[in-house]
Amino acid sequence: MAERVVVVGGVALGPKVASRLKRSDPDAEVILLDRVRRISYGGCGIPYFVGGDVSEIEELRKTMYHMVRDEAFFRDVKHFEARTGKEVLSIDRKSKEIRYRDVDDGTEETLGYDKLVLATGSSPVLPPLPGSDLPGVSVVSNLDDAERIKGMLSTGLESAVVVGGGAIGMEMAEALTDLWGVETTLVEMMDQVLPAAASPVMARMLEKQLRDNDVAVYTGTQVKQIEGDEDSGLRAVETSQGRIPCQAVIFCVGVRPNSGLAREAGLSLGPNGGIAVNTRLQTSDPDIYAGGDCVEQHNLVSGDSMLLPLGSLANRQGRVIANNLSGLRDTFPGVVSNFCVKVFDKGMARAGLTFEQARQAGFSPVSAFVIQPDRAHFYPDSKLMFMKLVADARTRRVLGAEAYGPKLDAVKARVDAVAPLIGSKADLSEVSNLEVCYSPPFSPAVDIVNVAGNTAQNLIDGINVSVEPQEFVELFRSTDCNVLDPRSEAMAGPCVEKYGSRWINIPLSQVPYRLEEIPSDKPLYVFCNTGTTSFEVQRYLNAKGFTDVWTVAGSYAAMLNIDPDFVS
Repeated sequence: MAERVVVVGGVALGPKVASRLKRSDPDAEVILLDRVRRISYGGCGIPYFVGGDVSEIEELRKTMYHMVRDEAFFRDVKHFEARTGKEVLSIDRKSKEIRYRDVDDGTEETLGYDKLVLATGSSPVLPPLPGSDLPGVSVVSNLDDAERIKGMLSTGLESAVVVGGGAIGMEMAEALTDLWGVETTLVEMMDQVLPAAASPVMARMLEKQLRDNDVAVYTGTQVKQIEGDEDSGLRAVETSQGRIPCQAVIFCVGVRPNSGLAREAGLSLGPNGGIAVNTRLQTSDPDIYAGGDCVEQHNLVSGDSMLLPLGSLANRQGRVIANNLSGLRDTFPGVVSNFCVKVFDKGMARAGLTFEQARQAGFSPVSAFVIQPDRAHFYPDSKLMFMKLVADARTRRVLGAEAYGPKLDAVKARVDAVAPLIGSKADLSEVSNLEVCYSPPFSPAVDIVNVAGNTAQNLIDGINVSVEPQEFVELFRSTDCNVLDPRSEAMAGPCVEKYGSRWINIPLSQVPYRLEEIPSDKPLYVFCNTGTTSFEVQRYLNAKGFTDVWTVAGSYAAMLNIDPDFVS
C-alpha cells in the first residue's frame, strides 16, 4: 500500500518536496497543510514587489508559464492535495498523527501519516520595544506584510525608518527610496551593514552606495523606542544617536526558526534553536524529515551549526527529502553559505567565511583585496570589480570570497566559481589556476578570480605586504608615515596639495632615478590607482633596501568607494 506523506508548510520547501515526490513516486499519497491561504510564493521577491519591479503580488505565486500555484494548481497539475487555512497544532509521534485546526471555523481534526515533513520556515523578529505594536510598524514576512507596506506607501508616506542592515533591510530601503521617493533612514545596531555576511571594506562600499542614493545610514546605533499613538500614528524613532522623525518603521532584524512543533514533539534541536537533522535531512525521529529555514545547517568551512534562511537552499533540500522518501538515496552534506544582494545599481556576493569569521573559527586567515575590470579593459562597457579572498596561512586552504561591482551577474559568477573550491577545501593554487571562460566581452585575459588567488599567495609568501584602504586611512591620520604615489602628476596632484610633504609624488617611470627623495626612516605606503602598480613599486624598493614599505590594497579606486573625501 502506498505511504501517506504529510507536509507541514507551503512556502518553498514544502511544495518542492510534494511536487518532486509525486514525480518520483506517483503512487504516494501526499497532503500539504499550511495555516495561510496563499502558499508557494517567492518570499525573496517581496522587496521587489514593494519597490515596483514586480507589478502585481500574484506574480510572486506564478510559475514561469504564468500559472498561479494555488490549491487547484497543485491538485490538477502536481497531483497532490494542498489544504490551506489549516494550522498544525501538535505531532503525536507514537500514534503517527498530527492535529490541526481550521483557521476560519476553529474546528480541529487529526491526520495520520507514514512519513512527516516539517517545512515550517522561520518568522521575523519584532523586538519588544516600547511602541513596536503601533500601527505603522511592520515586519517583512509574507505576502500580507508586503501588501500592508505597499498600502502604507500608497497613502503618500513621506518618511520611514528601516531597522536592520542585512540584505532585506537594504533591499527595503532601496524599495522605499527608489520608487516611492520616501525619505528613508537605515539603522543598524552593529558597526557596519551586513555584519554577519560582509567584510568591513565591502560593507563600507555598500553603505556609500546607500548614501549616494539618498538613504541615510546609521551604523552602531541602537533603537530604544518608537514614538506615537493609536490616533495620530508614528512620530519618530528614538535611537542611541538621537531622534529620527518618521511615519513608518519596518523591522528587518533577522528571523527565528519555526521549530516549536518539533520541540513540543520531543525532536532534537540544535544550538541556534533550529531542528537538528542528519545528512539525509531526517530529524531525531527517522520518520520525520525537515529542511529549509527551520533546520540547523552544517557549515562546511567552519564546521559550525548555523541558520541560513534562503529560498534556494530550501528548494535544494526539498529535492533531497523527496528523493529519500521515494526510496532514492540522497544526501545534503552542508552549506558554504553563499549569499548575494543588489543595492540600487551595484551588487555584492559572498561565499564561505569573512576574515573575522575565519579567525574566530580557529584559522590563521590572510585576506587579499584586489580590483580588476570585469571585462577586458579595452571593451567599451568594462567596469571595475572589487574582490576579496580569504585563505588560511598555514594550509593555504581557501576559506571565503566576496565580490562587489555594477555588473550583477559578473559579481555573482565570480563568487559562484570559487564557492565549490571553498566547499571542497581546495588550496590557493586551484584558485590561481582556475580555468574560467575568456572572451573580452566577458572577462579580462587574467580574471579577477585568478588575480585574487595570486595576491593571496603573495601575501602568505611575504612577497606582498599590504594594508586595506580603511586601515590605511586610520594609520595615515594617527601615525607618522609617508605616502609614495607613483601615478602621474595630474592624478596625484589633489593629494599632494592636500597633504603636503607627507604625500610624495614620483611617477612610476621616474622611481628608479629618484630613490634619494624617498624617506626610509618611517613607514611608507605606496598608493596608486588600483593597487597593482603599488605592488610593483614595493617589490622594487624592497630590492633596493627599503624595508618598511606597504601597498595600499585597492588604493584610489577603493578609496572612491569608501572614503572619497580622503582623496578629493
